[in-house]
Amino acid sequence: MFKLEKPQKECQIFDFKVGGQYGQNPPLLISSMFHNGDKVLESRKEGKWDKAKAEEYVKKQEELEKLTGIPAIVAMVANSAEEMARYVDWFTSISDRPFAIDMWVEKPRLEAAEYVAKKGLQDRLVYNSITPWDKDIPGQVAKLKELGIKHVIVQAYDVADPSPKGRLTSFNSIMESIPEGTFESILVDTSVMNLPAIAFSGVANKIVKEATGWPCGVASSNGTYMWKEARELFGKDGFAAMNAAGQGCSTLYWTDFIFYGPIVAAPKMFPAVVSGAVMAAAMAQYETGQLPANPNHPFYKFFNDFAEKLKSGGEQSMPVHD
Repeated sequence: MFKLEKPQKECQIFDFKVGGQYGQNPPLLISSMFHNGDKVLESRKEGKWDKAKAEEYVKKQEELEKLTGIPAIVAMVANSAEEMARYVDWFTSISDRPFAIDMWVEKPRLEAAEYVAKKGLQDRLVYNSITPWDKDIPGQVAKLKELGIKHVIVQAYDVADPSPKGRLTSFNSIMESIPEGTFESILVDTSVMNLPAIAFSGVANKIVKEATGWPCGVASSNGTYMWKEARELFGKDGFAAMNAAGQGCSTLYWTDFIFYGPIVAAPKMFPAVVSGAVMAAAMAQYETGQLPANPNHPFYKFFNDFAEKLKSGGEQSMPVHD
């Protein structure tokens, strides 16, 4: 049910692997900073933000990454290359981790990538993203290759066919402008539209991975945070529970990376995704007899005794398959 027949690509970004066969690697978590409504952002126009609080959030995410074995990066949101340059300079002064730029408009996004390249940070950048709505995808791809950008996210969505299969159509169309070998990593964002549609994006993950082998993921936070009535229905704690459950469940849907929303939610998101990741690993073991090859997987960090019993064929191991 979960195992994919086509060989799967594992993308090496910094010191972690993204992608691969179902359950083998925990999903990469991508948080958001400097988005509209981010309380650390004091004035986007004047370039002011609470640097101490922002650094506290980054360090907390790094602490949770180390604790859980789940890799994580920060995606910084900006409207212009000049604004993004301020965030990049600040982030690289406090952390040696990879980071993503999150910009909707193609021109300033490319200008921001050029700034990153001039600083020699191509290895650390995850370019977010090449989209179906970009006006010059071939030109964008050529420029990114010229800059030496290695890791990109491609957003897959077909307005004419919003079904899971439409995501594959969209991705294949964009890939016509990306010659083989252009990038080391291509991560496919299968475009979540609302909370229940996280399931459709999960099906799209399976379809795209089976067809192409590239890692796929979801912005499950788009689904959970768009359900604005949930705060009124369930209150603050209820919303937090729904958010964690929605994003933890998305881990089970052939998901190699997750945009989990504001970084302030990290203490809730990491445990939720740990739950999904260890269940995915157990399901993979049930279907294939194989546990994750990744020694840093949360399955080993938190349930190593159980893992050893499964390896040894003890009483808690699953039935032998034909």
